[in-house]
Amino acid sequence: MAQITPSPSSQSQPERPVRPVAAGSGEELTPEIREEQEEERGGFAAETLAELRRVVWPSRQQLFSESIAVILMVSLSAAAIAAIDRFYTWVASQVFR
Repeated sequence: MAQITPSPSSQSQPERPVRPVAAGSGEELTPEIREEQEEERGGFAAETLAELRRVVWPSRQQLFSESIAVILMVSLSAAAIAAIDRFYTWVASQVFR
């Protein structure tokens, strides 16, 4: 008989008990649950700050030049869409007189 072994990913994550609490049900959270949630929030904030420290922020010149490029491309795209729209409006007016 073949033995089934759990996958490595299931072994790395400890199981956490599921505690369903309906919103607005009036059930109070136990101190243990509240403490666990506060630790998770603190962990999230710490991880977020650590990730932000690793970000390579653009220089002022790079930010300015890339912003101008984005504004220019959006303007050109809007002009092209407007031109196509006017053309099709003119064609429709000629066809459906």
